[in-house]
Amino acid sequence: MADRFTASRSQLMPDARYGSKLASKFINCLMKDGKKSIALSSFYSAMDMIAEKFPERPAIEVFTTAVENCRPSIEVRSKRVGGANYQVPTPVNSKRQQTLAIRWLLEACRDKKGRPMDRRLADELMAAFRREGAAITKRENVHRMADANKAFAHFAW
Repeated sequence: MADRFTASRSQLMPDARYGSKLASKFINCLMKDGKKSIALSSFYSAMDMIAEKFPERPAIEVFTTAVENCRPSIEVRSKRVGGANYQVPTPVNSKRQQTLAIRWLLEACRDKKGRPMDRRLADELMAAFRREGAAITKRENVHRMADANKAFAHFAW
């Protein structure tokens, strides 16, 4: 069941500049309509902006910390028990944590209109690094929802 969708995980090569598989995965998720060169230039431009703002830290470290800060540890899943649907808090495995973090970061960037994608991406990554911004808000909302529904945790079997 793990390799049910794509071979992306097994064939994923580290990116050229930083040698990071996480950056490579992020670039692939950033890509629209198969235009990888545009996604690459946008990502690397955002990383250059981050390097200007945080000269004391490597840009890839800011990026990985931002993704780590957005990862949810628990989420709610709908479970049908005795004719009623309950929002049951369940732990999230590491692969899904990474996927959700990347998805929320890109969603936050795409929701902000009016500026080039590289600037929006740099701003959102720096905000996530500082534990603020739309992606962190999304994570906090998911955790808050799980906390509110912990009375139904005994349904998680």
